Amino acid sequence: MSEKITISLIKADVGGWPGHSSVHPDLIEKAKECLEKAKNEGLLIDYHVTGVGDDLQLIMSHRRGVDSEEVHKLAWDTFVEATKIAKELGLYGAGQDLLKDAFSGNVRGMGPGIAEMEITPRKSEPIIAFMMDKTEPGAFNLPIYRMFADPFNTAGLVIDPNMHDGFIFEVWDIMEHKKVFMSTPEEMYDLLALIGAKSRYVIKRVYPKESNPKLKADEPVAVISTEKLFQIAGEYIGKDDPVALVRAQSGCPALGEVLEPFAFPHLVSGWMRGSHNGPIMPVGIKQAHCTRFDGPPRVAALGFQLANGKLVGPVDLFDDPAFDETRKTAQIIADYMRRHGPFEPHRLPLEDMEYTTLPKVLKKLQDRFESL
Repeated sequence: MSEKITISLIKADVGGWPGHSSVHPDLIEKAKECLEKAKNEGLLIDYHVTGVGDDLQLIMSHRRGVDSEEVHKLAWDTFVEATKIAKELGLYGAGQDLLKDAFSGNVRGMGPGIAEMEITPRKSEPIIAFMMDKTEPGAFNLPIYRMFADPFNTAGLVIDPNMHDGFIFEVWDIMEHKKVFMSTPEEMYDLLALIGAKSRYVIKRVYPKESNPKLKADEPVAVISTEKLFQIAGEYIGKDDPVALVRAQSGCPALGEVLEPFAFPHLVSGWMRGSHNGPIMPVGIKQAHCTRFDGPPRVAALGFQLANGKLVGPVDLFDDPAFDETRKTAQIIADYMRRHGPFEPHRLPLEDMEYTTLPKVLKKLQDRFESL
């Protein structure tokens, strides 16, 4: 039997270059230096470092399991070292996603976003790392649903006997801090009733069913980061900028079925100051620099083959003319939404503006409101 391997994708905004646009190359080099040292010491099997928007992304393989204190401390220390350079370079918001003064055993609740899965690798194990910038965790709800529950996206749900019985979705209520497991296709409509409210109900993990012979039912096929920084900090801090890991092929959706949901640039919340709705644009890493109105929101996808714990790759999956029309559509949507200026639905509704300056405006005017 194969040895279990853990894939950890941990990200943080430790300084933008310039503004909220990009990650400075020196931060990426420092992160590589830190992770290479950990690899040489035997903590990591392999790693890949990149940047999407202003987020520094650490993709790591190891045998320490999910929520490993050693691996999380490595990520935290790496972000701290990168923050030092960010401060030297005068980068914007240096260390803004590091909400605590010192590591306390786990980076959950400390600011960085985390997506981790511990799996027993199949004979061939393709894994895709999705990284978003200028949006919220719920931005993954629609594409993850389409990958694992929509037969119009994923033909395998109809024609692959391994997948025909569907999948189990773990959904978190990030306001009440509760979770529920829902089975598709039989609970599809109930699932949609929840995850359509993407600012509150977020898909955290997807599991195969017992009937799927290619996969272990207790090992996820997809996992998404769900950390919302404003809830952790109690004020508007950074963006949420979620990440996800998705397994493909052999009992899972094929690679093309995993990527297909992003051919539609659906509306997500975030964009400028985390306070606007806009289209999510699939881009290659070289295009993952948020510029127009600090956006529009971006998603990048790196594909790896996992072999004996090694991350073979990556392939920059959205660096492909097949997504050119999607990017054009996203630009048209961006034009349309921007013309609304400070009006909804471009600007988020009031309940989502709690951590902006809007409450201060209302407080200033409260004595001037008169009864009708």
